[in-house]
Amino acid sequence: MQSDDEVELYDPPAFDIGDKVRLRKQIKNDGTFPGQEIGTILAKKGDIGYVVSIGSFLQRSYIYAVHFLETGFIIGCRKKELELVEKSKDLE
Repeated sequence: MQSDDEVELYDPPAFDIGDKVRLRKQIKNDGTFPGQEIGTILAKKGDIGYVVSIGSFLQRSYIYAVHFLETGFIIGCRKKELELVEKSKDLE
């Protein structure tokens, strides 16, 4: 598990674009997801999605934009919130 003073960006991303991932915890809108009320559940523990882009947060952590097909939502997730289901076959 990442400590508070560890800079995750020193290492390559844990997931690649196209990877199939499972959510390890419920995600609620903290006010950063447009069109939904604060506190609305955006994704539930166990939901499956695909990494569509990778960004960073505060120059310390990767943020993985995950497209959850069931809801259509694209939600920013941290590494600790996700687990790999299947690696992308599109690595060429």
